[in-house]
Order: sequence, then structure tokens, then C-alpha cells
Amino acid sequence: PPDRLSEVLRGLFDEGAGGNVTIPHKRAVHDRCDQLSSVAKRAGAVNTFWRDGTRLVGHNTDVDGFDSAARSLLGEGIADARVVVIGAGGAAAAVLTALERWPGVRTTITARRRSQAAELAKRFDVSACDETDLPRALGEASVVVNATPVGMEDDAHPADLSPLGHNATVIDLVYKPGETAWVRAARRSGRRAVDGLPMLIEQGALAFESWFGIEADRPEMRRALG
Repeated sequence: PPDRLSEVLRGLFDEGAGGNVTIPHKRAVHDRCDQLSSVAKRAGAVNTFWRDGTRLVGHNTDVDGFDSAARSLLGEGIADARVVVIGAGGAAAAVLTALERWPGVRTTITARRRSQAAELAKRFDVSACDETDLPRALGEASVVVNATPVGMEDDAHPADLSPLGHNATVIDLVYKPGETAWVRAARRSGRRAVDGLPMLIEQGALAFESWFGIEADRPEMRRALG
């Protein structure tokens, strides 16, 4: 529970342990760390932490996890990409941090909480749109990323796929066995689509390497997740 976050972090710190953080604690853990990596500072969120002497260190492996997974899927398609990011939380901030590395990228962010989307858009110097303008933004997009939990517990779609061009790529950060309904629908329509499994594996591998200083066995991690 959120009201026990500080207590749990203190207990792990006292034991010299580290950990991974997920929704909805990434920003709260960021604010409780004594030292932040440059990536975590830029994202404004922490998903990986560990103890270093008397300091609680925070890092964000979601950024490189997303970047690696997206580049593997898109290849040279990252250049001059037009990206729509759905969501305005810690996961969206990690995606926006990664997108800053893509040459010529143009990004639009949208979220149900307009003020939060506007704040994130200002921080990353990207565009924001509301539900009224979303179909137009999707129609111009070459990549759309779901950075919300929508679809994790049910078959809900974070956005209507119909405005998307047939050559657009759908990336859903949600991972669950059998893929999300949104990814399955995108594939049925002939669009390239991937769920959050590649990012999950890569961010987990990077976290493991941060904690233990040895290379993670990514193929074994993939086999373990099916």
C-alpha cells in the first residue's frame, strides 16, 4: 500500500537489499532516493533501486528497456518517427526520455488527465492532445505506444486503432500471458504490434546487472516467461 512505501523501503535499505518498482510507486520512490542516475532524474521516476553505503540509489531501466525493444522492432524506422504516447505517468515519462534519443522524432502525448499530460509535454517539449484531437494524431502516427495499465486486467483498448495507418506500429507496454486484446486486434488488422514482454525482459536484465554487476541471461529470462 502507498502509505507503507517508506516503511518498506527503509526495511529493504536496512537489509542492504535492492528492488524493482512498478505502478503506482515509481514517482514516489524517485522522491525518496538519496541519489539518482541521470536517466532517473530526466524521467522523474525510478523503477530500480539499491543501497550504496549510506545512500539509497535510484535508476530507471524502463528507459533503456523500451529503447532497446523498440529499436529491435523498428530498426531504421525510429528516424523521423511520428509517435503518439498514451499516458502521463512514470512509464510514459520513461518512453519520452528514450524518444529524445531518436533522430528527428516528433511526439504527441495524450492522457485522460489533461493537466498531467500538459505538464509532461512541457517538460519534454512535445505536443499534447485531448480525446477530440487524438484521431487526427493517430492518423499521422507511425508508432503508437500505450504507457497506461489499460488492458492489464481486461480486454479494454487504450485507443481506437481505426485512425491508424496500416503501416503504423503498435507498442503496448502492458504484458500478460496471451498478449493484450489491443495487440491482438492490431495484428488482425495487419499492423505490426508487440506487447510489453521484450521491454519487461530488457529492463529486468538491466536491473539485475545494476544489482549484481554480472551479465543477465536474457534467453533464459525469456524462456522462464514463456
